[in-house]
Amino acid sequence: MAQEGGIINEPFVIGEEQGSVRLSTLNRPRQLNVISPEVVLKLAEYLEMWEKDDQAKLILIKGAGRAFSAGGDLKMFYNGRDSKDSCLEVVYRMYWLCYHIHTYKKTQVSLVNGISMGGGASLMVPMKFSVVTEKTVFSTPEASIGFHTDCGFSYIHSRLPGYLGEFLALTGARLNGKELVAIGMATHFVPSDKLADLEAQLVRLDSGDVNVVRSTIEEFSEKVNVDKDSILNKQSVINVCFSKESVKQIIQAFEAEASKEGNEWITPVVKGLKRSSPTGLKITLRSIREGRNQTLSDCLKKEFRLTMNTLRKTISADMYEGIRALTIDKDNSPKWSPATLDEVDDENINLMFKPLEDDIELLIPETEENRWGGKYETSGYASLIQNKREEN
Repeated sequence: MAQEGGIINEPFVIGEEQGSVRLSTLNRPRQLNVISPEVVLKLAEYLEMWEKDDQAKLILIKGAGRAFSAGGDLKMFYNGRDSKDSCLEVVYRMYWLCYHIHTYKKTQVSLVNGISMGGGASLMVPMKFSVVTEKTVFSTPEASIGFHTDCGFSYIHSRLPGYLGEFLALTGARLNGKELVAIGMATHFVPSDKLADLEAQLVRLDSGDVNVVRSTIEEFSEKVNVDKDSILNKQSVINVCFSKESVKQIIQAFEAEASKEGNEWITPVVKGLKRSSPTGLKITLRSIREGRNQTLSDCLKKEFRLTMNTLRKTISADMYEGIRALTIDKDNSPKWSPATLDEVDDENINLMFKPLEDDIELLIPETEENRWGGKYETSGYASLIQNKREEN
């Protein structure tokens, strides 16, 4: 626990051992548990230690306060906009961590009672068990600010029914807890007033057996029925529109559907699409489409490249402009460059997907023996930085 100026600062991630259960709590409630370098570092340390600990049987993760996690720390990225690769380390560590969460060897349960957005949702969806409540709110809104759907979601979204993944990625549409269970992005719906009792029962289990854990959660869970107005009941329209080849064709098809009776819900969604970064939309659509034929490792490597090229302003500074408009000046009036879909050069989009220089490509472990290898410390970029420091 750090102490500055007489003020005690709570750790950003609290790790607890309770019998055979290991509990990690995201602990930045005032910041909606956004993912910072410290958060990524501690989560990775805990997960590696617990996977190797024979006494640890069950891993729980939850968020303090009203959010599970609102995703990446946007102000951190914005503050590093004029310093090349200032955020490379945290980006590398996060994608590396995502791979290990997806492939974790012990039973994990996420208890998601509140906001779970963007990269924050990457700590929820891949878990063996994801418990959501009536307070859960999910979305992947990155394209709207000039970024792309990341942290493994080009893999996750591309495997959703029909073209729902393209819809969620491009529009940033929100899903509630029941909707998440209905499409398989969460496993159980538990009313929020029962969540503490469920957690206590899981701690008492002294078991990581999948069937035992499932049965315990089911004691507290409820069957879900989505509302009649749920976006999940609009799948036929979504499939027609979001199967189109380009973002422009998707928007045109969506607008055409909006004129039909009963499709009034489309109009505000189209407005949102038109307010979004044209560059972000094009990159995101291509990434999801490629994800349909890529492995998890391929998706994470691709997303790492896209993120680094975005932060480097390789073809556009839209992400920084989007963050400025959303969280810095809060004027909600971003000035995109290029300003329209027609002005976004497809050749430039190709540049975003090209491999980076070899010394900073994301290193995904290739063998079980090297499962926890490929850490940032062993990457070419870390070695390069160390050599520069020694030269100075």
